[in-house]
Amino acid sequence: MMEWQGKRYWLVGASEGLGRALAMTLSRAGAEVIVSARSQDRLDALVEELPGKARAVAVDVTDRQAVEQAAQDIGPIDGMIYLAGVYWPMAAQDWNPEQAEAMAEINFLGGIRAVGAVLPGMIDRGQGHIVLTGSLSGFRGLPGAIGYSASKAGLIALGESMQADLRKTPIRVQLANPGFIKTRLTEKNDFRMPFIMTPEEAAQDMFELMNSDAFKRSFPMLFSWVFRLSQFLPDWAYYRLFGAR
Repeated sequence: MMEWQGKRYWLVGASEGLGRALAMTLSRAGAEVIVSARSQDRLDALVEELPGKARAVAVDVTDRQAVEQAAQDIGPIDGMIYLAGVYWPMAAQDWNPEQAEAMAEINFLGGIRAVGAVLPGMIDRGQGHIVLTGSLSGFRGLPGAIGYSASKAGLIALGESMQADLRKTPIRVQLANPGFIKTRLTEKNDFRMPFIMTPEEAAQDMFELMNSDAFKRSFPMLFSWVFRLSQFLPDWAYYRLFGAR
């Protein structure tokens, strides 16, 4: 178990859902949390509810200069958790360029910008902790997941590449891959979502990962095996099972 008292963690994408729940969890554990998202009002309301020391810093992750300025204003941190994400169900036949690009910009490139804003300072100080939030949907392409699946696959690859480079340094890299979480994003789905979690349940899984020495955690565990095992299927078998009917 990590010692959280006095640690400073920047949560990017924390105004609602999983980010909000994880901010609560870390604050209760004794960490100082800096919460970021686009809505200053929502962030201010969250800070009022958090039991420990907290600060709200609004930022648009599609703007690299804004992310870098926010990181500079926040100052040295012990860790950064990237949770920002948007989602629209989208099949290739219903391609929406604006929505597809927004998922790439926020889910993946936003993570690139956030990491780039904090990692050099962590390397200079010789300590740091970066946690990226991927998704089970990033393991292989899925029907109706244009934009989202690709963006999460990119974030997963980012975390894996960082781990390859930094595993023998003082910088800890971790990757969380949750399944369905009950949020305003999953409310857009019109299909059954197996093993759907509350934000609080998912936050607990992430907190357990952060307290461990593991690099990666995919959850819920039973559901995650479906996606992990799918990686070993040949294409003809995979698309017969998971492709559009």
